[in-house]
Amino acid sequence: MSNFDWAYPNTVWFGVGRIKDLSKACKILNIKKPLLVTDKDLAKTQMIARAVDINKKVSIPTKIFSDLKGNPFGSHVQKGVEQFKNGQHDGVIAFGGGSSLDVGKSIALLESNNRPLWDFSGEGSFWKENNYIESMAKNKMSNPDNVKPIIAIPTTAGTGSEASRAAAIINEKINVKKIVFHPRMLPTLTILDPELTIGLPKFLTAATGMDAFAHNLEAYCAPGYHPMADGIALEGMWLIKKWLITAVNEGENLEARGNMLTASSMGATAFQKGLGAIHSLSHPVNSVFNIHHGLSNAVFMPYVLTFNRSAIENKIAKLSEYLELKEASFNSFVDWVLELREKIKIPHKLSDCAKITDKDIEKLSPMALNDPCTPENPKKVSLDDMKLMYQHSLGGKLF
Repeated sequence: MSNFDWAYPNTVWFGVGRIKDLSKACKILNIKKPLLVTDKDLAKTQMIARAVDINKKVSIPTKIFSDLKGNPFGSHVQKGVEQFKNGQHDGVIAFGGGSSLDVGKSIALLESNNRPLWDFSGEGSFWKENNYIESMAKNKMSNPDNVKPIIAIPTTAGTGSEASRAAAIINEKINVKKIVFHPRMLPTLTILDPELTIGLPKFLTAATGMDAFAHNLEAYCAPGYHPMADGIALEGMWLIKKWLITAVNEGENLEARGNMLTASSMGATAFQKGLGAIHSLSHPVNSVFNIHHGLSNAVFMPYVLTFNRSAIENKIAKLSEYLELKEASFNSFVDWVLELREKIKIPHKLSDCAKITDKDIEKLSPMALNDPCTPENPKKVSLDDMKLMYQHSLGGKLF
């Protein structure tokens, strides 16, 4: 695959072996002492050692912060902020899966602020309220425009965090996954290197690939007028249809890996239009049961699709035609989704992922209803609807 440089949605350097340009990226962004944020397992790998060495050769000392895990907590972000400040770092290299990228972006945001992380989550939305502007004018808080540069380097093709202004972080005090958002959380520069995804296990390739698919799908189905997002989502889903199974079964196939990386970034670009109940149902089981986010999205997908049928049937028929399915119909699309999941070994039922009881559903359903993704679902959702979708996903019954 050839190398390409894109300027949308941020600066993106795409191509096999582009990790070698890490030090160049640091110099362009005037980062002289970066903090590399990754998870504990990845921190032990050769690819991280190589990244540090690439910078070391041009006298850019790079320290590692790796005290985080999948479905990360706010405390992980706070520890990273402390290390960033204590080490007098001047930029973040967020390197790894979605959790590493989300924590890295959040560290960069909080380092320039004196407000709690949750002020930038759904219920806080401090960045977009009048009190934010007033506070800026009165210098009551640090200026988030001073957010240090962020270099994002994904090693999975799923969350698309390298192309988004958001991060999913669990508030451990209430055990709820929150969406942290600020315009300045969009990475300054992204390196998409397919080689870095080689070696990703089949299960994670499948789950993260379905996460990317869910982002594109829910963005496309979200109500409202955003034809640019719709166009990106359509092409993102076409790439996933063509390349996901190959990426799962032929892990060394760089063309498949590269196209899945691209589709992942496209999903995160498109979902500025909105997401929906797939994510609303996922976030509670991610925080309470620590189920992989991409896996839960993949499991919930057909149940939410069939629940939303009356609101999206015509759009899905158009999507089916674009994807060149056997028929341009809603049923044809759902059948294809079920077949795709089966081919890449995604379980059909939530009960295959965790032991969830009726009592758990009573706890999870209000969390799903109050999730920030719920208002953008194509069909209005009630508490009883959330309960029913959880029940259907546990039993394997489509609407």
